[in-house]
Amino acid sequence: MSSRKKESPSVTFDPEAEIAPARALVPAVMKLNEERVDRGFWPKIRKVAAKVPFAQEALSVWFCAKDEETPLAAKGMMLAALAYFVLPIDAIPDLIVGFGYTDDAAVFAALLALLGRNLKPRHKAAAQAAIDRLETD
Repeated sequence: MSSRKKESPSVTFDPEAEIAPARALVPAVMKLNEERVDRGFWPKIRKVAAKVPFAQEALSVWFCAKDEETPLAAKGMMLAALAYFVLPIDAIPDLIVGFGYTDDAAVFAALLALLGRNLKPRHKAAAQAAIDRLETD
C-alpha cells in the first residue's frame, strides 16, 4: 500500500444528466431521483397519460415508491425508473411518434418483473383512481 494520500474526486450531480442504473441505490442518487420525480412526475403523467399504455403501471409504481412500507432497495429502483420516465434525456426520444415511449415501457416491464410483488392492491387502486381523475379533467 502506498503511504500517499489519495485525492477523492469531487462528486457533483447534474439534475438533468442521466444516472447509471448501478448507482440507483446510492443514497445521494436516491435523493436526487426522488427530487426529480417529485418535480416532474405529475406534470409528465398528466401530459402523456392518454398516450402511453403503461400509465397505470407508472402511477402504481409512483404510489408504491411513496409508501413508507416499501423496502428501501425497492424504492431506490422504483425512483430510478420514474426518474428515467421524467427526464428529457432518453434512449429513444419521447417525441418520436409510436416509438418514443418504448424504452420507458421496457424499463417499467423490467422493474415490475423484478419488484412487482411490492405493488399492493392499494397502490393499484390509487393508480386507477388517479387515471379516472386525469380522464375527467
